[in-house]
Amino acid sequence: MSSSLLKRWARKYFSDPEALILVVLLALGFAVVLFLGNTLTPVFASVVIAYLLEAAVTWLTRRGVPRLLAVFLVFCLFLTFLLFLFFGLVPLLSKQVTQLAQELPKMIAVGQHLLQVLPERYPQFFSIQQAAEMAASIRSGVTSFGQNLLSLSLSSLPHLFTLALYLVLVPVMVFFFLKDKEHLHDVLSRYLPRERGVATRVWVEMDQQIGNYIRGKITEILLVGLVSVVTFAALGLKYAMLLGALVGLSVVVPYIGAIAVTVPVVLIAYYQWGPTREFAYLFGAYMVIQILDGNLVVPWLFSEAVNLHPIAIIVAVLVFGGVWGFWGVFFAIPLATLVMAVIHAWPRATDEGEHPTGGASPA
Repeated sequence: MSSSLLKRWARKYFSDPEALILVVLLALGFAVVLFLGNTLTPVFASVVIAYLLEAAVTWLTRRGVPRLLAVFLVFCLFLTFLLFLFFGLVPLLSKQVTQLAQELPKMIAVGQHLLQVLPERYPQFFSIQQAAEMAASIRSGVTSFGQNLLSLSLSSLPHLFTLALYLVLVPVMVFFFLKDKEHLHDVLSRYLPRERGVATRVWVEMDQQIGNYIRGKITEILLVGLVSVVTFAALGLKYAMLLGALVGLSVVVPYIGAIAVTVPVVLIAYYQWGPTREFAYLFGAYMVIQILDGNLVVPWLFSEAVNLHPIAIIVAVLVFGGVWGFWGVFFAIPLATLVMAVIHAWPRATDEGEHPTGGASPA
């Protein structure tokens, strides 16, 4: 009985040759990323950037601008943004990071003083031994962090030439990916099997979902980061640019990022003001930003982008983060969207095994 059920299940989901072709294409794609990811990093980065800029090129071409001119205009804007990023924003952030590193010992001293006071104020919760152990743990953690930061900076010196090379190669590849999109698409199609209807349906759904997600996420990063920088600077918080940038980038990782970035914001504000009204105003403004982001910005930007349940997002972050570490967390939602697209488009045969049917209409 069990063998017949297994055969019917296999016939229902694996009787279509296009399903096997989709499995092979997915396996090849993941193999390339796993084994050649470091080598092809500039190529992958160029493809992603060109994919994002293609929306602006398409918008211009639909309004009568020739494609080559549209590519040139969009590429010039991209170069302008890149120059502003590396010669305007990055030096400012680097300066604030250096200032924070110099002030870190004073912040540690304040934290140790607070730990010493805890047993006196709250003897029912903290003992002198516990406070001493916590202080020793903080000193050990900060020392280890400083050593790792120093070793990282020293080990990264030989790679500065590679980074400079990437800064030249990536814009060049982005331009040619945009300019020769149709030609590259035709060349790639020649090497793909003709029986790829299921893969085409997956790509169509992925193109719509992930395109909307990435554009919405970039808008969210810029909006939340800008509002945070302006709010922190208006309230007089130190390192407003650095903390605002961290708050903006924290939206990349759903739920977890907001919790993680709250710690440095609260600690720096408490070190600067202590338990005063200024600290309360800063904390209240920060919570308003987080609430507006979760209840207004996200529904507005992603109402038609990625239709994933919050539980599915959390599971995707845990699973892909456990498999690929940081990058798995970073790309958790796009990978979960890929899984959902494969499930929707996977061909399913009838119980009699006559006509396999996909989860979506043919592209």
